[in-house]
Amino acid sequence: MDTSILNEHNKQEFPPMHTAEHLLNGEMARRYGHGRAFSAHIERKKSKLDYHLPKALTEGELRSLEDYINGIVEEDVEITEEYITQADAMKRFDMSRLPDGASDTVRVVHVGDYDHCLCAGTHVKRTSEIGTFRITSSRYTDGVQRIVFKLDQ
Repeated sequence: MDTSILNEHNKQEFPPMHTAEHLLNGEMARRYGHGRAFSAHIERKKSKLDYHLPKALTEGELRSLEDYINGIVEEDVEITEEYITQADAMKRFDMSRLPDGASDTVRVVHVGDYDHCLCAGTHVKRTSEIGTFRITSSRYTDGVQRIVFKLDQ
């Protein structure tokens, strides 16, 4: 599940950064099999995601992630949404981060075929609106990989 569901719903999000977060989270989960970020701080100027990993990512792995996301940006993929019941969502998603009191209907955000997750946040309509994705720094401490990124628009 997208960590933004935990954010205050009234907080103004920056849709390009939030959509980039979806792409990074989805690819991290696919490549490394340790799930989406357990902690996220998504801001207009720079953002950071924290993952539980058994070892630090190499510079090559970080550049590969950056290239992967920029490839999707260049593809100009459409972002769509669907509404499903929580019962249906339980068959497809980790529901552990769904807030108490969430309605029976939840929203699934699709970034083409690249990422699908539960999310209450705001997004761009197409990936070309994200801009250039850059990983600006990373660090690995006590089993936690932090990735800091920004967008050049």
